[in-house]
Amino acid sequence: MSRFGVFLVAVITLNGCSLLDEMVYRIDIPQGNYLEQEDVDKLRVGMTEEQVVFVLGTPVAQNSFDSDRWVYLYKMDPNSGEDYRKELVLTFNEKRLQDFEGDFDKPEDFNQALDQ
Repeated sequence: MSRFGVFLVAVITLNGCSLLDEMVYRIDIPQGNYLEQEDVDKLRVGMTEEQVVFVLGTPVAQNSFDSDRWVYLYKMDPNSGEDYRKELVLTFNEKRLQDFEGDFDKPEDFNQALDQ
């Protein structure tokens, strides 16, 4: 086989590899705590840590240095398209929910304690 033939086979093989990469299905990889707005809407100021766990579940990552700050993080690495990421950070004081911030809307009645 001539040098041109070897070169041609190499080019065809390399092009075939890139086409193969496009044809291979890769699964979506979800990581963390998947939350929806309706879950967050159940939060109320003054809830105990146990009540929050009942509503949202336990955060995947525990902060051993600051137990009054809980982070719920969800990330999806899809097969195609952009990464999807949502975060919710809860702040506690004396084991009672004080506030939260992140990628979710605060419910209108968040500042009304459950026992009212």
